[in-house]
Amino acid sequence: MKALYKSGPHAGFEFTERPEPECGAHDVKIRVFTTGICGTDLHIEAYDAAAQAMIQAPMIPGHEFYGEVVEVGDLVEHVEVGQRVSGEGHVVCGMCRNCRAGRRQMCINTVSVGVQRDGAFAEYVVIPEANVWVHKGEHVTPELGAIFDPLGNAVHTALSFPLVGEDVLITGAGPIGLMAIPIARHAGARYIAITDVSAERLELARSMGADAAIDVSATRIREAQRELGLAEGFDVGLEMSGRASALQEMVANMNHGGKIALLGLPAEEIAIDWQSVVTHMLTIKGIYGREMFETWYAMAAMLQTNATLRERVESVVTDVIAAPEWKRGFDAARAGATGKIVLDWRNL
Repeated sequence: MKALYKSGPHAGFEFTERPEPECGAHDVKIRVFTTGICGTDLHIEAYDAAAQAMIQAPMIPGHEFYGEVVEVGDLVEHVEVGQRVSGEGHVVCGMCRNCRAGRRQMCINTVSVGVQRDGAFAEYVVIPEANVWVHKGEHVTPELGAIFDPLGNAVHTALSFPLVGEDVLITGAGPIGLMAIPIARHAGARYIAITDVSAERLELARSMGADAAIDVSATRIREAQRELGLAEGFDVGLEMSGRASALQEMVANMNHGGKIALLGLPAEEIAIDWQSVVTHMLTIKGIYGREMFETWYAMAAMLQTNATLRERVESVVTDVIAAPEWKRGFDAARAGATGKIVLDWRNL
């Protein structure tokens, strides 16, 4: 099969032939149609410090995907050949305290598809049956199916706190931050503001329903807050950028009793105004991945019943690129001026 392959501990991938993965007794083999390029994949391609701490080459990356089941193991009971699917990328042990208590997203022994085991930047991928998400209905296109994993991050983050009637600040208009806009609107938010420095991404944010798209290289959040008439600050913050200045500005612009969900992974230590956190009684919650599988059920239901939400989420996919041209896709994703980049593995 054709695959993007990291052959050793160095930068770059090879688009090359690799053996097809074998399907174990509890596994499902999937022919990949489309894959999303994630920030994690950019780290792995560059083989930077983050990647060196995560992976052991050789390996096949890629964890955001959509495809068709072509084979199931002898002990598979609920997934059938021919079904269209995506996959939960966190393969858990099932035996640690959190797994046995039903908190699988907190498994201490998690192994990630495309990070610690071969992934979906290939014509075929194999994952355990328990990690397969079967799509129901014709409304899930290959492009939408390819971004169920990052959409789950947006849903998990946005729904961490009640949003009905609340004013929401999102820092970072990358694909996940952008998808959080229609999710927050669907969940009942009043005003939604989002920050970035990319004019293209801020324009996309406006098209997805943001009430304020703030270029923080030119405008302070507090100015936009005043224009929205929010004298007391934002009620809920969704930090998607991982940038120190973004979190610091968020803390400074929260209403007393405000709640902050952190998804963005910082590359450096961040100094926090803990006096404000304490005296303003702020709640700060870390978010990683998706709740397994409550987030999947929530996002599938929302997409099925709300055509506007579905259209806006899918609009975050701005480029679909043939897999052999993967480098062009990675360059565009790294430039940070587009929405989601999806690689197409059909018709190779």
